[in-house]
Amino acid sequence: MGSCVSSPSPPSDHDDSSGERSGGGPSTPEKLRSQAIDRQIAEDERNFKKECKILLLGSGESGKSTIVKQMKIIHLHGYSTEELVMYRAVVNRNIVESAQALILAMRKFGLDCELSENRVTPSTLPASLAFAIHSLWNDPVMPALIARANEFYLMDSAPYFFERANLERICKRDYVPTQDDVLRSRVKTTGITETRFAMGPLLIHMFDVGGQRSERKKWIHCFESVTSIIFCVALSEYDQVLLEERQQNRMKESLALFDGVVNSRWFFSTSIILFLNKKDVFQEKLPRVPLIKYFPEYAGGADHNKAAKFILWKFTQANRARLSIYPHLTQATDTRNIRLVFAAVKETILHNALKDAGIM
Repeated sequence: MGSCVSSPSPPSDHDDSSGERSGGGPSTPEKLRSQAIDRQIAEDERNFKKECKILLLGSGESGKSTIVKQMKIIHLHGYSTEELVMYRAVVNRNIVESAQALILAMRKFGLDCELSENRVTPSTLPASLAFAIHSLWNDPVMPALIARANEFYLMDSAPYFFERANLERICKRDYVPTQDDVLRSRVKTTGITETRFAMGPLLIHMFDVGGQRSERKKWIHCFESVTSIIFCVALSEYDQVLLEERQQNRMKESLALFDGVVNSRWFFSTSIILFLNKKDVFQEKLPRVPLIKYFPEYAGGADHNKAAKFILWKFTQANRARLSIYPHLTQATDTRNIRLVFAAVKETILHNALKDAGIM
């Protein structure tokens, strides 16, 4: 299991491995060995099965679906205008729901907007929705509210969508989402989504499955003949709780989930590519939300490199099966970063495929 190659076939009995070749002298033992090696290499190349199956695993909102979107941008010529237009409703819904989340959180914590023009109910928002949401986001009460962001749900991309220039652009009648808008939009993944693309000499079948607990029972259908697993972890989730279970820390949930995957009998020979994702959000959050508050054994302060290494150590400690783990710091919304990371990932997958084939 875990191989994306087929076993090499033995050399044909009809191969010309002895005697004289036209234009050459008698075959020596060294020449015969050289010819046999050449034939075996050619046979390996013919039998090399290029198709590789990659599973994207991880808890909800770890960035798996954003990775799939990046694969479309990098390897499948991006999004057509028609496909971008289909995301308009998603972006609009994300913005309105994020604004509503702020208002509901203020009510929950007994806070109110300091600017009188922002003290309106959702049903009486001014005609200019863009102005109303931007004004709400810039109300002086926001720092006090965001300081308690781990106590309510606000999508990571809300600050991006709440920028004035983006809101004004999005609220126009002829708005067509950009690829950045698509990457930052959020739709809960349900079921199993397959994406196929070429990556160098490899044909990749990438399976994205929902990360919420209710979706994980569907993972078993993807487990057979897996070449590699990309396990996504949101570094920034260390202070957050699950949407489906408010008492469970997201990072600890990811650690438990990783433990179950890396030590599973299904993946005893599978390479694990570990994406420590949302490094940008993590770097911004760490100085104001100490990691030691949630992991008392951490002693690296606000140094984001030390904090990331600590979290990586926590995950490698779970690897009792001693599988090969290839970690990468990622920012799934940054196409340049993901392009560079997947250049390394391609080499990892290709190396493992050749190794499984006995070529290396």
